[in-house]
Amino acid sequence: MNTKTVNYAPMAPVSYWDAQLYDSHHSFVSNLAVDLLELLDPRIGEHILDLGCGTGHLSYKITNTGAEVTGIDHASTMIKRASQTYPGLNFLVIDASKLAWKEQFDAVFSNAVLHWIKQPEKVISGVYRALKPGGRFVAEFGGKGNIDTIITAIDQALDAAGYPKNKTLNPWYYPSISEYGMLLETQGFELKLATLVERPTPLTNGEKGLNNWLRMFAGDFFQGISVSDQLHIMNDIETRLRPKLFKNGTWMADYKRIRIVANKIN
Repeated sequence: MNTKTVNYAPMAPVSYWDAQLYDSHHSFVSNLAVDLLELLDPRIGEHILDLGCGTGHLSYKITNTGAEVTGIDHASTMIKRASQTYPGLNFLVIDASKLAWKEQFDAVFSNAVLHWIKQPEKVISGVYRALKPGGRFVAEFGGKGNIDTIITAIDQALDAAGYPKNKTLNPWYYPSISEYGMLLETQGFELKLATLVERPTPLTNGEKGLNNWLRMFAGDFFQGISVSDQLHIMNDIETRLRPKLFKNGTWMADYKRIRIVANKIN
């Protein structure tokens, strides 16, 4: 058994986000969204909601265009770090499924967030209310088939360790384009763009890349499991995935992303 991963604290569920780990080893999340900002096309004087702003890096980039940004995230740890890094910006701890604004924003922007929310109808309804007439919703998130290889290995390793598959522990929602497009149009959005693309994504920190990723994003699968069993399972996951996702000293996540642009009908 691989014994390189030792002396770790228990895995945390996604209700707690390690903001330092996120910034130090998962900056690709925001770095890969540069062209998404081009689709957003923020303009001077606009008020834009960054839904699921994380540690605030994309919110800050949007303000450089002259737009005003309100950044929200469900995780207080992320908002605390965002506020410390960018003290001049407005960040709030708010659940994206409980938006209360009405016709306040010219645009709502969201990157790598919507697949964490298993009540998409509530999010879409809140976004629609929050937008001004004609406002736009620009988002990217995990789509159907996203990280299938990783999820399969997690399930297999847990089962081998005596923890049968429990669908309720999977924190992700990965819809198809048709499914999510229908939800948008049912609410009253006009869908302008919808694409699903494969995006194999390199994870930082070499050999530790997958371990870091699992600790950042997959903690829910390990609830109620002892630290020693967690280490054994993590090593088993790496062993199962190494032939498929470890190439030239780098772990590659098998990402598939949905990108949407929709307008609120006047």
